Amino acid sequence: PSCKVFFAKDPLKIVRAQGQYMFDEKGEKYLDCINNVAHVGHSHPYVIKAATKQMELLNTNSRFLHDNLVQYAQRLTATLPEKLSVCYFVNSGSEANDLALRLARQYHGHQDVITLENAYHGHVTSLIDISPYKFNQLGKDSKKEFVHVAPSPDIYRGKYREDDPDPASAYAEEVKKIIEETQKNGRKIAAFIAESMQSCGGQVIPPVGYFQKVAEYVREAGGVFIADEVQVGFGRVGKHFWAFQLQGEDFVPDIVTMGKPIGNGHPMSCVVTTREIAESFGASGLEYFNTFGGNPVSCAIGLAVLEVIEKEDLQGNATRVGNYLLELLAEQKEKHPLVGDIRGVGLFVGVDLVKDQQKRTPATAEALHLIYKLKEHQILLSADGPHRNILKFKPPMCFTMEDAKHVVETIDALLTEMEEATGMKTANNAQCKRKTTEGSSQPGGASESIGHMNGAACRQENSLYSKKRSVPSKRIRT
Repeated sequence: PSCKVFFAKDPLKIVRAQGQYMFDEKGEKYLDCINNVAHVGHSHPYVIKAATKQMELLNTNSRFLHDNLVQYAQRLTATLPEKLSVCYFVNSGSEANDLALRLARQYHGHQDVITLENAYHGHVTSLIDISPYKFNQLGKDSKKEFVHVAPSPDIYRGKYREDDPDPASAYAEEVKKIIEETQKNGRKIAAFIAESMQSCGGQVIPPVGYFQKVAEYVREAGGVFIADEVQVGFGRVGKHFWAFQLQGEDFVPDIVTMGKPIGNGHPMSCVVTTREIAESFGASGLEYFNTFGGNPVSCAIGLAVLEVIEKEDLQGNATRVGNYLLELLAEQKEKHPLVGDIRGVGLFVGVDLVKDQQKRTPATAEALHLIYKLKEHQILLSADGPHRNILKFKPPMCFTMEDAKHVVETIDALLTEMEEATGMKTANNAQCKRKTTEGSSQPGGASESIGHMNGAACRQENSLYSKKRSVPSKRIRT
């Protein structure tokens, strides 16, 4: 009973997949908008060929020398800032984050961890302990004393919003306060850990400058900054290979964890850190060994994934298609009062559904209904976030403009049906003159296609929703 499936009321049996499409046992084709594991596309022939070729030769553990291990480590670290130069290969995002905690705690001998509201970092015990997304379900006494929870840097729903003059600094100050309070109690910070963009937490994109300030405070306290790229790395944001790079070139984490897309569905992951932290870990005298981590087959697959990303210009595709998807969704925001906020960068996009535009009341039931209706139209999308009202787009990187148009047109039709069924009136664009707020609500003018569509609104009468609706602000594009 603890194991769940997608669409539990009417589950799907998927028997094969190709590119951005999945097929059930009846041969019905579904457009996959959620599978960030099949990063370069389901069943990619180049990746399959690399895996098969290496399997025919050898698969063994990393206590034996093998070229694939070294070559992959070189290719992978070449995508990262220079000081991130040491790789530990493991088998899942959970295993990577667990090892990252061990590295952080060994570095200065500290134990405490600062995490974010609604964060999820993995399913092993050490990570459930630092994942409010999970441990809050266990009751108010479930948080361990060595865990400290900072506000999620969410400028749509969080403590400091898009109208704050400097939300990055405001959210970072919250972390500073936690550090000071922790030190007063005689405890010491080992690490601050955050997804570079929160996924399960609701497709949250931190304001630019937040990570820099947090890293400064954490390092002063003797801790390290862990960037969790398990869901958002490998070019998903488009212009950058890693989502933490959205913060700017002056920000470099101390540890980066990665998984999911790294092997296009093959179970592998990695922790990359500095030589200083790695040497500290080795100085403990405790040998580290992982039976399957870094095996020749996994490394061959990892190399193939990197090559496909480059050869097929999947980063460029993420930028182009992501921009187009955001544009289409912004149009839906103008038409439908259920759409409260559109935010995203590259092929990582969230649609915040609300019952009330002013109060931003989460439309949880409506989101679930929409997900099931989309499935009937053979489109697979999910809803997440603390209120389960955020539509999450994180499709395979081969997602096309035609796919984006098809999905949004279907969402448009379904939202219209829902509004008509509930007596809601949609806006009449011909009669409603809207003023578009200039500038992005992403502080600092981020140079990526980051969208937070908020602003003033046109009045409309209905019995279920606020009379005011917001319009999109001008979105800064790549």
